Amino acid sequence: MKQSIHTIIIGAGAAGMMAAAVAGQRGAKVLLIDHAAKIGEKIRISGGGRCNFTNMALDGSDASPFFVSQNPRFVRPAMSAYTAQDFMHILRAHRVRYHEKHKGQLFCDDSAQNIIDVLRVECDKGHVQWRTSCSVTGVRMINDSLGMRFELDTSTAGTWRCANLIIATGGLSIPAIGASGFGYALAEQFKHTIVPTAPALVPLTFAEWSKNGWAELAGLSLPVRISTGEGKKIMSFDEDILFSHKGLTGPAVLQISSYWQANTSIALNIQSDAHLEQLLCDGKLGAKIQLDTALSQLLPNVPKRLLNHILTRPEFEKYAKHKWADVSDKVLRQLAQHFNHWTLMPSGTEGYKKAEVTRGGVSVKELHNGTMASKLCDGLYFVGEVVDVTGWLGGYNFQWAWSSGVAAGRAVSERL
Repeated sequence: MKQSIHTIIIGAGAAGMMAAAVAGQRGAKVLLIDHAAKIGEKIRISGGGRCNFTNMALDGSDASPFFVSQNPRFVRPAMSAYTAQDFMHILRAHRVRYHEKHKGQLFCDDSAQNIIDVLRVECDKGHVQWRTSCSVTGVRMINDSLGMRFELDTSTAGTWRCANLIIATGGLSIPAIGASGFGYALAEQFKHTIVPTAPALVPLTFAEWSKNGWAELAGLSLPVRISTGEGKKIMSFDEDILFSHKGLTGPAVLQISSYWQANTSIALNIQSDAHLEQLLCDGKLGAKIQLDTALSQLLPNVPKRLLNHILTRPEFEKYAKHKWADVSDKVLRQLAQHFNHWTLMPSGTEGYKKAEVTRGGVSVKELHNGTMASKLCDGLYFVGEVVDVTGWLGGYNFQWAWSSGVAAGRAVSERL
């Protein structure tokens, strides 16, 4: 027997639950379907289990600088209509305690489960129907006398019809918790363009990392300025990097990974507040100390493990114990490059398994930016990570989920 309902949402993650709660509380009859047994798994594991749920920078002003997309300006209407303060208001109403950790990043004091619980309660307020452990096996366009536009076959809940269909299936990142390309395939079924996807907010790997000895620095962390791109397209972040056995990770690397393109380099300024070339060349005059001692004094904040590692490289090893004043300016300039502009060529990333989000997705050129509605298919909406919108590290992607979910939830409720 076929059942009918006003709106069906596929995907009970951050964006899907937010869209369901908003639409339901505004009067729409909503069915929320997810193939997983547990809802909101990505919320649960995020932020070390405390969920970095938004960022104070998203205050209603232009949010586009914080997002990667074919058209970053696409986010403006949704992000200005539903801000970080709006989501914080919901958390305060549910007495969820939170704190600011770093650069406007907000985390739960207790557990990410608080966020899932809030969304579940908000959905219950809107009398949302749930079907978990339920896969959608087929979607068809229809046009019946009741105004239903879509018919869905499911693995455990039979066949359903709806007037509006919201796709909130997420991207390809973290397949261990059920991520798949289902949303992209469904979008293509309805003639939407998929901007090529790639892992984002992900560690970078390097060919011969271990052979070159960098794996020996695993566990070492330090602040840097990291950059990629050329000319007007250079992107830089001031954050920490972390050496691993495979390559580089840490906030700085995750941030730059969203902008890094294959076969291009990244640059690290390990001492961004010091022009080391000038300090080394000008300061050596009359100096009686060894070069390694000079470096330790000039760069007191750089870990000694890293200093020693660079000085044991073949091109510098024979100079490390030389008198600083006797080392040529040419060698000193080369040495300075390793600190002020260390250029590296990543061979790739650690992939979707380690990526926090997916870059690319459903083209924003084919969506209405105020409602998330498809321009190609009446009644079809896309929200959250499945869309070609990727935020910075620091709560930006969750706020995109809340804002785009609210936009779609409001839009479908206005079609009652």
